[in-house]
Amino acid sequence: MNEAYIYDAVRSPRGKGKKDGSLHEVPAVRLSALALNALKERNNLDGHAVEDVIWGNVTQVGEQGACLARSAVLYSDLDESIPGVSINRFCASALEAVNMAANQVRGGAGDAYIAGGVESMSRVPMGSDGGAIAADPTLAMKAYFVPQGISADIIATKYGFSRDDCDALAVESQKRAAEARADGRFDRTIFTVTDQNGLPILEQDEMIRETDMQALAGLNPSFKALGEQMPGFDAVALLKYPELERINHVHHAGNSSGIADGTAAMLIGNKAFGERHGLKPRARFRATSRVGTDPTIMLTGPVPATERVLKAAGMEFGDVDLFEVNEAFASVVLRFQQYFDADMDKVNVNGGAIAMGHPLGATGAVILSTLLDELERRDLETGLATLCIGSGMGVGTIIERV
Repeated sequence: MNEAYIYDAVRSPRGKGKKDGSLHEVPAVRLSALALNALKERNNLDGHAVEDVIWGNVTQVGEQGACLARSAVLYSDLDESIPGVSINRFCASALEAVNMAANQVRGGAGDAYIAGGVESMSRVPMGSDGGAIAADPTLAMKAYFVPQGISADIIATKYGFSRDDCDALAVESQKRAAEARADGRFDRTIFTVTDQNGLPILEQDEMIRETDMQALAGLNPSFKALGEQMPGFDAVALLKYPELERINHVHHAGNSSGIADGTAAMLIGNKAFGERHGLKPRARFRATSRVGTDPTIMLTGPVPATERVLKAAGMEFGDVDLFEVNEAFASVVLRFQQYFDADMDKVNVNGGAIAMGHPLGATGAVILSTLLDELERRDLETGLATLCIGSGMGVGTIIERV
């Protein structure tokens, strides 16, 4: 089997995913094209340089529909001979795109790919594409469907995480993200989003803010009313988990991931591709994984995905130097830490989606690029990235510097 390498990674700043966010004026197709252009310019990708563009995107409707990947290629400066395919594995779409590209290269189906993703949550609202899991009562009843926020509160209740536990993780995420931005740790990968005239729109992640335990304590639980209305989703959860007396609603806007706009892309190829283009690989893929999990509690996927990817790599948990666990909700990371007894000085060391936002279709490539940059900065070897996923799934990736 061929080795698959990461040659380069780029991402946009994450903008607030609301109409007053800096990236609201930039459609997803243009955001995507800016990322593709950044990779092209940085690596001199002329002609049919890559086999395909594999592009994650969750809400594939309206201006994000109709194979956004191909539209982005045509909007960009890449050669029109390069095709594109859009994929959707919810929150892990971009990491799944990267894993697909790596495994295509490893299997010999082409020398190189661009993979990543995009989401413009300010322009194409989450959930506007519908979906049977929530809309079809037969499936919803069979799967004991509840919204993700309720799932996060179920995790907190089942595994004993208090409101203070979740808030403390959120405060730390904001602190780490602010320090990383001030220290320039994202500078190698991040590119400035510009308007049609080349004037800068956004240069840095705009959602990072100062906060403390007292400020977060003043926020109302976001999913309490949704859960407790009659008949409500708490009742559904208690049917599934009768060992719980009630659902403790601990999540709110301050300890959950922010709605965001953003894009990220990676250049992935084999050794021959790098030699042909005069490029030096930064890391190789050790292993990838994907799993299905309980669809009600839904967000526990990082645990079995990590176990599976470690087994595939022939590694133990302690062999990994740094971890990126997407901060969809605070309880997701707390459960990961609890299960593996993880040293939090190795987990999300530059903050995460609670501080900087979660542009659904892009986040997987964002956190993998952040992981690679930090491995290089610290001169460490091995990193693992993982995300929870809607409807009960998980994805994992282990990379090793070369």
